[in-house]
Amino acid sequence: MGSLLIKNARLILDDCIKDGAVLAEDGRIIRILDDDSGIHSDCVADLKGMYLSPGFVETHFHGGGMCDFSDGSDDAFLTAIDTFLSHGATTLFPTIIATTENEIWKAIRAFSEAVSIEGDKVTLPGLHLEGPYLSSAQKGSLPERFLRDPDKNEYKAIAESGVIRRWTLAPERSGSMELIDYLVSRSIVPSIGHSDAEYSCVLEAFRHGCHLITHLYSAMSTIVRRGGFRFPGIIESAFCIEGMDSEIIADGAHIPPELLRMVWRHIGKNQLRLTTDASRCAGSDVKEATIGSRENGTPIIVEDGVAKLLDRSAFGGSIATPDRLIRVMWKTAGVPLVDAVKMYTATPSRVFGLEKKGRLAEGMDADFVCFDESVSIRGVMTRSFRSGVFA
Repeated sequence: MGSLLIKNARLILDDCIKDGAVLAEDGRIIRILDDDSGIHSDCVADLKGMYLSPGFVETHFHGGGMCDFSDGSDDAFLTAIDTFLSHGATTLFPTIIATTENEIWKAIRAFSEAVSIEGDKVTLPGLHLEGPYLSSAQKGSLPERFLRDPDKNEYKAIAESGVIRRWTLAPERSGSMELIDYLVSRSIVPSIGHSDAEYSCVLEAFRHGCHLITHLYSAMSTIVRRGGFRFPGIIESAFCIEGMDSEIIADGAHIPPELLRMVWRHIGKNQLRLTTDASRCAGSDVKEATIGSRENGTPIIVEDGVAKLLDRSAFGGSIATPDRLIRVMWKTAGVPLVDAVKMYTATPSRVFGLEKKGRLAEGMDADFVCFDESVSIRGVMTRSFRSGVFA
């Protein structure tokens, strides 16, 4: 696509925002410029003072555009991926909810096909499995009938597909430490979620190599009392265990702005990641749908900016798109924009070993998002895709 000069931009760098320009060529950032005078390129994009961010890195979303990855079809994957790309996510980890083994394998095959079709347009490092080795006590909106202890033959076969990059599990379930050891040996990132574990169990999992917590505060244990003594849960473990990374659903509904700000202050931008945990409803205006596959999923309703179970006893995933996360953290929770962006770009890239993603710096991939003061997406760019101001 030739060289591209992006000028008159507010560059969101590692620790500051400054006016400048970026020269990109052959899918890479060539130079970060204070002054673009005398620079020649094949194309020019004038951002007219709007923000330029690295492409967002979404590591936990179940679908979008009324498609769920558990549907297991090529069309479902392509629709949901394109929906999130249009909202600024250029690196994506499609997530499969706890479901039947058959639907997991259908999703694995559909993901492989999506990579062959979309591989240059978006980065798809691998699938995230959320289950089925999770806690019934913290199931949230997950169907309890699919939750079970780790099955060695099952998880080895799935892992050997070669497309699993992250696996959320409950470490208190029988066989989970052996599962964590196996995942680490295959460079699959284990993550604690939908779990009722206490601190001692979380610490054991951490020592086995599980250094990530899935959607902090959502579907997990907190302090309990026995005989007057208090025992910390997963929430407290996120703050207490040095080196533990966490993700948080920053849609403004799952977690109130006060807690979003507190977590940012005490866990920090370098170990906290933003996620949508989006359902198929993201990017649509429907009021009723399912979370999970159409055949085996759970019915939900959409109101108050979030998906809920029909009896309103729990949330059923978010309806957020990536731009909403930045907007909520910056405009509502009062987190500095540079930190909000870092938690959705550089930090997840570090957690998953994506060395060329998540930063505006020389030699990094030319994955860009342009947005205005209201965090409305005005353009997206990857190696083989340009929209809006970059087109």
